[in-house]
Amino acid sequence: MNNVCYIFPGQGSQYAGMGKDLYDNSPEARDIFDQAEKILPGLDLKKLCFEGTIEELTKTSNSQSAILVTSIAALMALGEVGTEQCSVPTGPVCCAGLSLGEYSALVAAGAILFEDAVRLVRRRGQLMEEAGLKNPGTMASIIGLDIGIIKEVCRETGAEIANLNSPGQIVISGKIESVKNAMALSQEKGAKKAIPLNVSGPFHSSLMKETALEFRKELDKINFSSPKVNFVSNVTADYVKDIKDIKENLVKQLYSTVRWEESIVKMASSGCDTFFEIGPGKVLKGLLRRINPELKVYNIEVAEDVKKAGTT
Repeated sequence: MNNVCYIFPGQGSQYAGMGKDLYDNSPEARDIFDQAEKILPGLDLKKLCFEGTIEELTKTSNSQSAILVTSIAALMALGEVGTEQCSVPTGPVCCAGLSLGEYSALVAAGAILFEDAVRLVRRRGQLMEEAGLKNPGTMASIIGLDIGIIKEVCRETGAEIANLNSPGQIVISGKIESVKNAMALSQEKGAKKAIPLNVSGPFHSSLMKETALEFRKELDKINFSSPKVNFVSNVTADYVKDIKDIKENLVKQLYSTVRWEESIVKMASSGCDTFFEIGPGKVLKGLLRRINPELKVYNIEVAEDVKKAGTT
């Protein structure tokens, strides 16, 4: 039985030089980067990904496009591994992505065209960056503290829960002062660590609601299809098929909690035990190890990973 799920990383997984190895070794990956540059003529994606500094890549308006394109390039490279050589089923039974990664997952699930995803994500990144300037805020990762205590901390400080990533790792978001106070209070209450994140705004918090309404206009311009495989939403941590629900959740996702741990549990409970993290970095692999160490996770981010997939 096909029990493979494809999962896609979000913002924060970027690194200098990402995608270059795929571009050099995979015609399918090379075509994805070339397509993206034609779709976004004002952004030199290849130069940004292959030669850009980490500072340039970390800008929200840049990183989101770069991660999406690199992820889909890796997906297309994986598709070059034919069924005769690969013991892993060529298609997943389920797709999911962490925040930004949902757009890569929707492309993989056949719910949205690559070119539309590129345009959407570019605009999403620009709007989120603008929101950070209009409503300054930040995010932090709280390590080793119970969710109940973190909820109390948020009530006391005005911070909000942005990501439920894995057992013992919760991300908070909000105004700069609120997050700073929440970090300090979390440590007072026993958190192992409170780590500020290098982001340009208070993402996945109520401060993003105005931006979400603006982004809805962009979503309304795009044609979506029902996913051809199961797709799990960050907002509901459940399977979503209805096009209207998918689009509505993409709007809500900007100001709602990302329920990643619950999403993985949902897929695992449905029989999925093998996950391919497709795109830059290994953030999701680390999270899955904490969620359920018995799950098998393989990374697909360079050409050698694609080759290994042929013998997995």
